[in-house]
Amino acid sequence: MKRVFIIHGWEGSPEANWLVWIKKELGQKGFEVIAPAMPDTMNPKMDAWVSHLANTVGSPNEETYFIGHSLGCITILRYLETLKENQKVGGAVLVAGFGTNLEYEGYENELASFFQAPVDWEEVKKHCAKFVAIHSEDDPYVPIEHNDLFQEKLGARSIIEQGRGHYNDKEYPVILDAFLRITS
Repeated sequence: MKRVFIIHGWEGSPEANWLVWIKKELGQKGFEVIAPAMPDTMNPKMDAWVSHLANTVGSPNEETYFIGHSLGCITILRYLETLKENQKVGGAVLVAGFGTNLEYEGYENELASFFQAPVDWEEVKKHCAKFVAIHSEDDPYVPIEHNDLFQEKLGARSIIEQGRGHYNDKEYPVILDAFLRITS
């Protein structure tokens, strides 16, 4: 059975926004869906988040997929860096994600633990060949340049929308459709 792990973002939860909707949709389509509550969402630390994800996933394989929102995306990428040489996953959809520190004034250190070293893009690609990056041009938190970064570094299929902000509403069929495309 194909498994999908839905990873929420900073200050988020698996019960927030569109995560509940997509979990239900994918469950009805026969996926085993796991949406863990990530630790200390108000003060996230990379080691704790990546360890929690690794423990939740157990043994990944090519029937293992990911959907991340915001900080959940970099968590997925950092997790993929830790996989053993022969471990591969099926794919990942990165929604409003970022691959470098956002460095907003007053928040420079909030997410610093996720960026103490640059992402090893080549290592990430060894473990996952299918990526989709979904961003909105009017996201107040994540600049659209991160979509370009994911295209360049991961070969991600790009979806750029307008009027979606940081993807905090209840349903986004574009995310479901993008996910189903990488799993077929």
